[in-house]
Amino acid sequence: MITLYTSKMTALRIYVRVCLSDCYIHITVEENKVKNILLSTVAIAATFFAGSAYADCGDVSLGEFSWQSSQAMTNVDQVILQTGYGCNATVVAGDTVPTITAMIEKGQPDIASEATPSLLGAVYTDGEKEGRISQVGTAISDGQVSGWYIPEYFAKAHTDIKTVEDAMKHPELFPSSEDSSKGAVIQGPQGWGDTVVTAQLFKALNNPNFVMVPTGSAAALDGAISKAYEQKQGFITQYWAPTSLLVKYPMVRLEMAHDEAEWARCTSKQDCPDPKPNYWKQAEMVTLASKSFSDRADAAVKDYLAKRSWNQAEVSKVMAWMTDNQANGADGAKWFLKNMPEVWEKWVPAEVAAKVKAAL
Repeated sequence: MITLYTSKMTALRIYVRVCLSDCYIHITVEENKVKNILLSTVAIAATFFAGSAYADCGDVSLGEFSWQSSQAMTNVDQVILQTGYGCNATVVAGDTVPTITAMIEKGQPDIASEATPSLLGAVYTDGEKEGRISQVGTAISDGQVSGWYIPEYFAKAHTDIKTVEDAMKHPELFPSSEDSSKGAVIQGPQGWGDTVVTAQLFKALNNPNFVMVPTGSAAALDGAISKAYEQKQGFITQYWAPTSLLVKYPMVRLEMAHDEAEWARCTSKQDCPDPKPNYWKQAEMVTLASKSFSDRADAAVKDYLAKRSWNQAEVSKVMAWMTDNQANGADGAKWFLKNMPEVWEKWVPAEVAAKVKAAL
């Protein structure tokens, strides 16, 4: 886009804006020559900048999931790729299973900035074997862990409850708001890989004294937990770490054995009819890319994705700020880039870091 500013003064300043970098030519002319100068300068500028805007990077779509660490990382990638590398980077909202499936089957979105492929079972492994999706970087260096959690105050008061099996023996300690004669397990929203695992685990346990309570969104899940926690209730909920919610509302993960073969066979598959009791393991948080992106991506962009990573403590600071300020992923990314340069400047060359800083 070229924007021209004129005034009654004889000085004429012509700005040429390409992507997020500002370039200008300052010409001093007499008023009666302005029209000719405008025409010639626009032609020169068009020639000079032709093909430079997104020539090296092009369009890049980034799949964003509905939890805070994904929102923060995805938007950090969007800002750095766009301002630092000249990509036309856009964020596409989605959830793990449908987004990863679309990347495999349709090649879009190009990147999932934060994902846990080992929790997706055949959804991911089949696509990886066929070369249609691959890991191109690490999102959280020390990974993440999902599970069923109970409040810390409850765990301290009931030291005998340490495992899922222990909790299932006491429905009276985790009463459902709909029917207090039954215990309840709070489930995450549909579309999450963890929600599939929770459903399969609940089915496998086959405990008639418990009911599963679904939530329709990440916000609804957090709201249900916050309300129960502040009322000092006993409850079991699907959740994961790192998250800012676990900083505000400390919880303890119930333990249970993990069987890798059973995970691949059934636990991670929504339509598997005969699950056996099985649980999450400590899992990786990585960056995935579709084949179409990997085939065409600029080497500098690939290098950025390969180097870019933060740890649980670092992302927890960002998420805590987002929670305290009711901020979204875009806000969190800007806060991180402005306030934690010692983390992200190691990911990029100095000239890229300078461009990013100038655009903030």
